[in-house]
Amino acid sequence: MTENVDSDGVDTEAVDSSGGDTEDDTEAVTPDEMDLPPESGEGGGGREYNPEAEHDFPDEKLNRVLKAVESDPEIRTYLRAQNINPVDRMGYNDHGKKHVEIVRNRALRLYDLLKRGDVEFNGARDQGLEEADEAVIIALAATLHDIGHVVHRDEHVYYSIPLAADVLDRLLPDFYGPEEAVKVKSETLHAILCHHTAEEPLTREAGIIRVADGLDMERGRSRAPYEQGGRGINTLSSQAIQSVRLEEGETTPVYVEIEMTNAAGVYQVDNLLKAKLQGSLLEDLVRIIAINTKREDRLVERIEL
Repeated sequence: MTENVDSDGVDTEAVDSSGGDTEDDTEAVTPDEMDLPPESGEGGGGREYNPEAEHDFPDEKLNRVLKAVESDPEIRTYLRAQNINPVDRMGYNDHGKKHVEIVRNRALRLYDLLKRGDVEFNGARDQGLEEADEAVIIALAATLHDIGHVVHRDEHVYYSIPLAADVLDRLLPDFYGPEEAVKVKSETLHAILCHHTAEEPLTREAGIIRVADGLDMERGRSRAPYEQGGRGINTLSSQAIQSVRLEEGETTPVYVEIEMTNAAGVYQVDNLLKAKLQGSLLEDLVRIIAINTKREDRLVERIEL
């Protein structure tokens, strides 16, 4: 549910995830008055995946796959090349190496928190794979979800499928037998496809990629188009997002706190991220709070999904 509150605490409107409108008498709440969960102490709201840290899932296979991915020359070239069309030629936000790293880190953080909350995943399980393969599927899908941008930004998700399939056909035999490789490939491609809001995730692994993609919204992502004079809604709304933190929640396994310094950030949360969360199979497991931290001319104070 989203909660839009103006600086005077009036005309409040709550919008549920199905798109229906309901009246709400919630008053404006300042960041200091909010009952926020304590920080996890893991640094930056789990900003970067650490293979040496303790996790709530088996990570040995994931760490071996990530080591191969990060040193793979073809993948590294894709991550550079996939930024040319959207950023250099079209003036959109970052879709290259940095975006992929953020999405992968946040996907694995989401997964870790959900596993800590005893949430079950069905992608690897339905294929008869092991629990350890869930994280591998998530990491590979996060890494390859945007490589279709090397062809064109428009419909890029559909170009990503054959390109990612070729990479997976080469990479997976180093870690899996023929049958297991096909199953991991199938689930990875499904997750890649479903990061696009037009497609429906059928697994929680895919839902994680969908939501994690939407969580890369901080201002650094739009730095290049903004400095080049871009003033579209995607650029301006991203510039308004100060930080995104993922923590263990009190009422849900995952608590996401978004700090924004301008009401333009509402677009990132109430349009883009809300669309990613809907239909992700994670709606009841993730609580998202966006806070406008700027005191002057505050048009929107808090949004809750």
